[in-house]
Amino acid sequence: MTKKLQIRTRNALCVAVLATLAGCAENQAVTQPQTLAPQAAIPQPAEAKDILLRMAGYLAKIPKFTVAVSDNYDTLQESGQKIEFGEKRKIRLSRPNGLRVEIEESHGEKHLFLYDGKDMTVFNPSQNVYAQTAKAGGLDEAIVYLLKDLHMRLPLAALLLSRFPAEIESRTRSLDYVEKTSIHGVPCHHLAGRTDTMDYQVWIQEGAQPLPLRVVLTYKLAEGQPQFRAQFSDWNLAPVVSDAEFAFTPPEGSRKIAFAAQLSSIIPAGKETPEQTGGKQ
Repeated sequence: MTKKLQIRTRNALCVAVLATLAGCAENQAVTQPQTLAPQAAIPQPAEAKDILLRMAGYLAKIPKFTVAVSDNYDTLQESGQKIEFGEKRKIRLSRPNGLRVEIEESHGEKHLFLYDGKDMTVFNPSQNVYAQTAKAGGLDEAIVYLLKDLHMRLPLAALLLSRFPAEIESRTRSLDYVEKTSIHGVPCHHLAGRTDTMDYQVWIQEGAQPLPLRVVLTYKLAEGQPQFRAQFSDWNLAPVVSDAEFAFTPPEGSRKIAFAAQLSSIIPAGKETPEQTGGKQ
C-alpha cells in the first residue's frame, strides 16, 4: 500500500496549518464528553473567538518550550479507500532563532530539522544525507521560507509563529463553541472553525495555560476530504536549552545535497541527478 496522496496535498498539510492552527496531546485518549444539561449556557461565538485568540496569543509569546506531537493523516488510494499513516515529532523551540524538530514516520524513517538563526538544515540519518541553506531573519521568516519556497513539510507550523494570532483570526470565516469536555482528565474547550479551504476542530486547555490539546483538520476541497489529526503531550514551558542543540555538525561520511526546490536553478532542464530524489524529506 503506497502513500498515494500527492505531494501537493501533503504540502497542504503544512501550508494550510501555517494559515490556521497548531495541535495537541500525544497518546492521550479523549474521554467521553460530558453532556451539557439542557439549562447550561453554551458560550456565544464572541466567547469562542476570545478562547481561540487567547490560546494563539499565549503560544506566540512563550519564549521557549518543548513538546511531543503524535499525528495521523489520511491518504487516498487509487481504489478510493483512505489509509491512515502517522508521525511522531519532538519539538524544541527557543525564540527568536532556535528550532529543532525530530521526526519519526510510522514506517520508521527518521528526519531532523534544525534552525539556528543562520542556517536551515534537514538531515536524513538513514541515508546519511543533508540539505542546508542560509536563512537569516528569525523563526517566522525561516518557517515561511521552508514551506513556501523550499516546499518542505512541517505540519502544525502555526504554533511556532509569533504572528499566529493574526493568521488564525484573518483566515477563520466562522467559529463555534462545541462543548466543554476533557482530554485525559484535563478540562478543555472544544471549538470548531472553518476557513476557505478547510474545517478545523481544536481542544484548548482551560485555565491559566490555554494550550492546545488536540486538533482535527479536514481538507474539504481535497478529493475524499482527508483529515489530519494531532495530539500533544509533555509540554515543558521552561526547558533548559543550549545553542548547540540547534546547530548542525555533519556526521562522518554524510553527503550534502540540494533542496529539491533549488535544483531547477542549478541543473539544466531535462537532466536528473541522484540528489533530486533526496532533496525532499
